[in-house]
Amino acid sequence: MNAMRMLRHLLTPHWVVNRAFSKNVLSAIEAAITASEKTHDGELRFAVEGALHPRALWCGQTARQRAEALFASLCVWDTVHNSGVLIYVQLVDRRIEIVADRGITARVPQAQWDAICRRMESAFRARRFEDGAQVAIVEITRLLQQHFPPLANNPNELPDQPVVL
Repeated sequence: MNAMRMLRHLLTPHWVVNRAFSKNVLSAIEAAITASEKTHDGELRFAVEGALHPRALWCGQTARQRAEALFASLCVWDTVHNSGVLIYVQLVDRRIEIVADRGITARVPQAQWDAICRRMESAFRARRFEDGAQVAIVEITRLLQQHFPPLANNPNELPDQPVVL
């Protein structure tokens, strides 16, 4: 357990998420996801979280571990072609993780996801939250278009609305 990390999380109010991701920004992200999913057979989810629960901090949960847990709880794994992708933003730790389903990880190496995450983190450090998210969605869209072209029957299997935790 890192005492400074615990303190940062405990002292960060929930409204910090709303300051970085206003309703307008969340609506723009939702619109980008909706538009993206019309061009490929993948499913995108976007989740943003301010502070972690003290129990998670006590156990030393990393942003990656939290993203993997959310991948399961948000049912991103539950797509017909195993083509779900979760973008997870952890504001207090200033970390972003992308978790892709097994159908995608067989075709796209983790290094490509990590590079997108680092570019988002750079944009977010400059307080360009909407821009950073939009650019990442465009990059993910290109990868999914390449590996998962749209099918004739391309249902929307997961909600497009970002999740604020």
